[in-house]
Amino acid sequence: MLFNSIDFLIFLPIVFLLYWFVLNKNLKIQNLLLLIASYVFYAWWDYRFLSLIALSTLVDFFIGIKIHETEHIKKRKWWLWFSMSFNLGLLGFFKYFNFFIDSWVDAFNTFGYKMDYYSLQIILPVGISFYTFQTMSYSLDISKRNLEPTKDFVAFATFVSFFPQLVAGPIERASNLLPQFFSKRKFNYAMAVDGSRQMLWGLFKKIVIADNCAPFVNDVFQNYSIQSSGTLILGVIIFAFQIYADFSGYTDIAIGTAKLFGFEFKRNFNYPYFATNISDFWKRWHISLSSWLNDYVFTPLAINFRDYKKRGVFAAVFVTFLLSGLWHGAGWNYIVWGGLHGLFYIPIIFSKKRFTAISTNKGIKKNTSTLKDLHKMVITFILVCFTYIFFRAENLNHAIRFLKTIYFGILNGNLFNIAKPNIIVLLLIPILIWFEWLQREHEHGLYLTHIKQPIIRGGIYLSIFISILFFGASSSPFIYFQF
Repeated sequence: MLFNSIDFLIFLPIVFLLYWFVLNKNLKIQNLLLLIASYVFYAWWDYRFLSLIALSTLVDFFIGIKIHETEHIKKRKWWLWFSMSFNLGLLGFFKYFNFFIDSWVDAFNTFGYKMDYYSLQIILPVGISFYTFQTMSYSLDISKRNLEPTKDFVAFATFVSFFPQLVAGPIERASNLLPQFFSKRKFNYAMAVDGSRQMLWGLFKKIVIADNCAPFVNDVFQNYSIQSSGTLILGVIIFAFQIYADFSGYTDIAIGTAKLFGFEFKRNFNYPYFATNISDFWKRWHISLSSWLNDYVFTPLAINFRDYKKRGVFAAVFVTFLLSGLWHGAGWNYIVWGGLHGLFYIPIIFSKKRFTAISTNKGIKKNTSTLKDLHKMVITFILVCFTYIFFRAENLNHAIRFLKTIYFGILNGNLFNIAKPNIIVLLLIPILIWFEWLQREHEHGLYLTHIKQPIIRGGIYLSIFISILFFGASSSPFIYFQF
């Protein structure tokens, strides 16, 4: 079920009314309703894969209890490795099986050994990269004695499958989200109103910005060989805003929907295109993933490599970003994308006497970016856009050919013959940038409580709503559903 669909428009009010006005007297029944609603939400896409979520939930629920009850360190590690092996095995089979087989066969063919094989027609379950990371962090935190397991299976199952963030995050930690299923919830009007505003902003970014960018970007990447260098560069820039509006739009809808039910998610985007370097970018982009990788990959590696000082830090960063690339997709282009971000960290690592973590997730704080930092923002944005060529390309060869077309087009002077995208894109992307710049110290673009005049706030909300009605493109899946 898509957030930007009629189905969800019907589904959400039904669950909301049952939750607050029929079952509001019993917390456990409320949780059960959310669990059923979450499974219905997911089954709308493909009911067959509900078994994977249920199995992952069962395994980590019981293993979490076992890890906590086991005092013997080796046995505790054994239970933890069982959990990790199960979840990574699940993820590896559905997401990476054919990739590894293809890479293995290609390697043999390179050395003259011909191998015949048949790829399996494996469907990638939506959201599997998100909920497996969520359950793994639960087991890891229990193993570290940072968290006690719950013995309420319904609450835990709802934590794993909670429908607002089930298919594309944020990747919530049990320490933040799970306790909220045990707290008595009362309807908070101000929280619900703010959630509705955030949902409206997310829909605007997805339907009006991202979906209007998509046709131009698709045409540029599909027909790159006949396009000018200027058109290809513009296509990459517009893709940067497409993926940001698409993914952060999903996140805004997810966080806003959770607020309607009295839940608080961690922030996942913090105006990333106002970042002044790559480190700053990853503190603002997909924060739930970067903080997960920081805590469970980078930090352990950095500790193990501490004897190598800055070289050890670089190795930890580089491995972390390679894994980040692999998490995003089963392809060498994603691994190169992650590796490039790791390489762009080099100046930061070697210019600081003391290197801090890759990412933090401390919640909302005042952003200090000013127009004086504009040149740093532009350089960072250019570097990010360069990596997007590998991220958006169908494979590594596609990305290389795309770059070659840009390079030879510039040499031949084919730079300024630029195809024009949808006029809506040309008008609304600058408005998005301007609006978010003004709102950069607030949680989301429609957090307008600092504007005291109700008529001005109402006019902005109405303008956003009208733009969705008149300029919204045809409904399409969110980009991060494929991850």
